[in-house]
Amino acid sequence: MLSPKRVKFRKVQRGNMPGSATRGNTVAFGEFGLVALERMWITNRQIEAARIAMNRHIKRGGKLWIRIFPDKPYSKKPAETRMGKGKGAPEYWVAVVKPGTVMFELGGVDRKLAEGAMKLAGAKLPIKTKFAARADYELGM
Repeated sequence: MLSPKRVKFRKVQRGNMPGSATRGNTVAFGEFGLVALERMWITNRQIEAARIAMNRHIKRGGKLWIRIFPDKPYSKKPAETRMGKGKGAPEYWVAVVKPGTVMFELGGVDRKLAEGAMKLAGAKLPIKTKFAARADYELGM
């Protein structure tokens, strides 16, 4: 599972996610990408499940880049606990994803194989996604 080696603060506030992605919103490393169409927190388990699905589909041919990293701790109080007594302990890590964020990229495979892999990965994620190619961004679409 992905998680940071160390963080400045063990617990963080929830924050808000207004607007669209201004960074990480173009296909930069590979030829094909998986773009988020909704805003949500993506957990480290969901990222790992998508990565495994893509690697199995492309039979470990080509190269895969994961463009998001879960660096926000999600804390939760134990079940059947009374209110008060502070914030709960960190349970797992999440990545903040906004619309337009390129989450995964693939290179070294043909378009049909990449589309199939990205479709499988999108099924593992709790948000709507779309397939994008680097050529689409170069044309300004």
